[in-house]
Amino acid sequence: MNTPTFSDLGLSEPVLRALADCGYEEPTPIQHEAIPVVMAGDDLIACAQTGTGKTAAFALPLIDDIATRSARKGDKPLVLILAPTRELAVQIDENFRAYGRYTGIRTVVVLGGVPSGPQIQKMRDGVDVVIATPGRLIDLMEQKAVSLEDVEFLILDEADRMLDMGFMPDVRWIAEHVPKPRQTLLFSATMTAAVRSLASTVQTEAHIISVAPPATVADNIEQKVMFVRKHHKQDLLLDMVKKQEAGKVLVFVGTKIAAIQVTRHLQSHGVRAAAIHSNKNQAQRQQALEAFTGGKVSVLVATDLMARGIDVDDITHVVNFDLPSDPENYVHRIGRTARAGRAGVAVSLCAIGDVPLLRGVERMMSRSLDVHEDHPWHSSRVAACLSASARAARSRARSGKARGSGSKWQR
Repeated sequence: MNTPTFSDLGLSEPVLRALADCGYEEPTPIQHEAIPVVMAGDDLIACAQTGTGKTAAFALPLIDDIATRSARKGDKPLVLILAPTRELAVQIDENFRAYGRYTGIRTVVVLGGVPSGPQIQKMRDGVDVVIATPGRLIDLMEQKAVSLEDVEFLILDEADRMLDMGFMPDVRWIAEHVPKPRQTLLFSATMTAAVRSLASTVQTEAHIISVAPPATVADNIEQKVMFVRKHHKQDLLLDMVKKQEAGKVLVFVGTKIAAIQVTRHLQSHGVRAAAIHSNKNQAQRQQALEAFTGGKVSVLVATDLMARGIDVDDITHVVNFDLPSDPENYVHRIGRTARAGRAGVAVSLCAIGDVPLLRGVERMMSRSLDVHEDHPWHSSRVAACLSASARAARSRARSGKARGSGSKWQR
């Protein structure tokens, strides 16, 4: 069976040339399935996580559509894309400009935290695509600074995140102001009842595509856990970063205080590190992200909320300095590495207080993470605690008191 190519999908020559410049050789599963649906003009619900190539899945056919229209001279946007965070909106814009570099496509990012004047002026000059966070877009709509009357395509990216962040009323209000008939594309990492409810109000007879369902991890990610006392975590992280020939390391922490402390510790020992957390303004977060993407810093420290929208292809290592309280976030986190067929490494640092979180991750995945003991701060107490916890769980399961089937604990 021949491997499908972007040319097989019917994309135009300028778009194919841009993809070649970006080093894209063949479509990912979500791109292969979604692009024909979008090009056919149908509504789409796509369940796809970050790192599956979902942005290109909607960007490529939309750019192709606009580029192949004869003498497109209108000043009002044809495409409206809603994103939950400013960082994601900026990265979507960067992707559109990269894929559309030979088409003359005009984009604008509409987001808060920066002056609105330049955004308004750019829309007055004429744009094809508006990429926006809901709050700022509504502000400009109420000021009559943006017109959606010519919009033909409405895209909701990371819809589940938008709903988690309380944007449901805003998204519905905006959708009501986008004229029909239109084509609506909804992308979400999870397909919750709330997401389905939103889809039912903004779409008509949508095609449903699901790739890389939640709680699945790419085979080319090496997953391991290191047992360490809490007060030795920073030293272990520093040792890992300095010893390993890592290209880009994304470190997840549980709080903004931890992000500040970990980053300062790395920097004080000569590591080129930056952090993104809620104490930093939009310009500072964007500067840190650009430094990480461009290789000026090798380590980016982030909380889950601030990491939403990070879309960097060549992250070699993901480190869970703090394990997530929600096991599914583990999958979202480590999915930032091993993209585009590359190999990646995901390391979790586990102290005694983290054992219940580790057990939650392993139970969700129905497997135990490989234990890496070859480091100076290995804690046998953590290993013993995990073993005791696993034995207790098996005992409860045998006695019929467990609420669900246990995982296979191999320690």
